[in-house]
Amino acid sequence: MPRVRNDGVGIAYDVDGPPDAPVVAFCEGLGYGRWMWRFQRERLSAYRTIAFDNRGTGESDAPEDPGAYSIAAFASDLEAVLDAEGVESAHVVGASMGGMTAQRYARDYDRATSLTLLCTSHGGPESVPIPEETQARMFSVPADADEREAIRHKMRPAMTESFWTGNRDLIEDVVDWRLASDASDAARNMQAEAVLAFDSTPWLGEVEVPALVLHGTGDRVLPVENGRQVHEHLPESDLELYEGGSHLFFVEEPDAVTDGLRAHVDRIEAADEAGNGVGDAEA
Repeated sequence: MPRVRNDGVGIAYDVDGPPDAPVVAFCEGLGYGRWMWRFQRERLSAYRTIAFDNRGTGESDAPEDPGAYSIAAFASDLEAVLDAEGVESAHVVGASMGGMTAQRYARDYDRATSLTLLCTSHGGPESVPIPEETQARMFSVPADADEREAIRHKMRPAMTESFWTGNRDLIEDVVDWRLASDASDAARNMQAEAVLAFDSTPWLGEVEVPALVLHGTGDRVLPVENGRQVHEHLPESDLELYEGGSHLFFVEEPDAVTDGLRAHVDRIEAADEAGNGVGDAEA
């Protein structure tokens, strides 16, 4: 497992796909490990895909200092990974907290060719907060719950009821993956504080890379209005809404979501090969 050190923190990551193919780099959500993107990565085998464990998660180091956790720090971890792999440009994909990381990355560094932002927010006072009933479910569990029960309890609002009841085996697989790689309670809480402190509204309009914003209309974690707001702030973005889609709609609808991501990346790659900006190619 490759690792890179960034500000003294070891960051674990993996790389898949042809070495000379366009790079798609993935940023995970709060507390989640690299498994989160397995459904997209296995469908993007023609690309070189890279995913890293956020600090505090999976095989990456978990600093005890709360000051080590911020969206800017997560973005700098992605920069360290891409630099270690000699990547000159990447299509950056992020969901939920990872979407915040992707926003900050595109602002702070120059390797992002495009953004794909799923079920995320720009943060700050204008954003629509996590509903109180979802917060209660995600951050507290029954006292007698074991580890598996606790994960199921916290995760259920992130999925549609139909998917939850119709895909028991897959949900148990997800529980296994989460048991193996989830952030500890302490690290998860520090990641959550980083999310609460994030606000890209002062500068998001300056992020000019082509962006695709995807959001489920039935998201019970980050309501869909957040996706609309992100789209409105970005100067060059498309918005695609998934009717009734949950927070984890990219797990529930992997083919449709990956098709949209692939079309977005292919369009930008084609424009670059033609020697035009995306806007010129569409003119």
